[in-house]
Amino acid sequence: MGKRPLVRRRGRGGMQFRAAATSKISPAKYPYFDLAEDHTGTVVDLVHESGRDTPLARVRFENGSISMIPAVLGTSIGSTIKFGLNADLKQGNVISIQNIPDGTVVCNVEKHFGDGGAIAKSAGGSATVFSHGTDGVIIKLPSGAFTTLNPKNRAMIGVLAGGGAGDRPFLNAGNKWRRYRSKGHKYPIVRGVAQAAYVHPHGGGRHQHMGGGGTVARDAPPGAKVGSIAARKTGRSRVKERA
Repeated sequence: MGKRPLVRRRGRGGMQFRAAATSKISPAKYPYFDLAEDHTGTVVDLVHESGRDTPLARVRFENGSISMIPAVLGTSIGSTIKFGLNADLKQGNVISIQNIPDGTVVCNVEKHFGDGGAIAKSAGGSATVFSHGTDGVIIKLPSGAFTTLNPKNRAMIGVLAGGGAGDRPFLNAGNKWRRYRSKGHKYPIVRGVAQAAYVHPHGGGRHQHMGGGGTVARDAPPGAKVGSIAARKTGRSRVKERA
């Protein structure tokens, strides 16, 4: 029996394939407050967390509790963040989407009430409050799709900071490896034809060719399920230009 392909070993979920847990600070979530109450917090620090491009704001509230919340553009040490139904439509304030007007740009939107924020949470990300209806509030996601959410779900006004962090070149393979390692992504990626035959179905031979088609069935056994899985078509699309 040959060695299991890398895709199978990753699927098992071993420690070598997980995102590094070191340099993690805490979950970036909203604290749970009663919607009828208004709370104000002060940003005491802006910190970086490994594997997260968005800076985190360490917010201290009047009751002494501290929470880590993704920072929006324009956040600085000493800025105030208000939670509640009566909060102003100001950058960084957290309000229920039922009280946010249509067309407002928001981020870190709760998918389910009380989950602390799950939508539009990546660096430079934002969503838009599209409309209010009887069945909920329609949000336009960063992908362009629309979703209907509970009107009580909370959202932060503004666009998350850290956009463009991925545009900077890595310059060397070590920097790229460390970035992918912090996120749990696979790097480097070795071609199957460059591997030995006992390691990968495409491996073996001196000329680094598959020796056959690269399309496999959807119900192929795990040891052979590599390449173009259940592909309808492969290769470069050649569309004839209309005269």
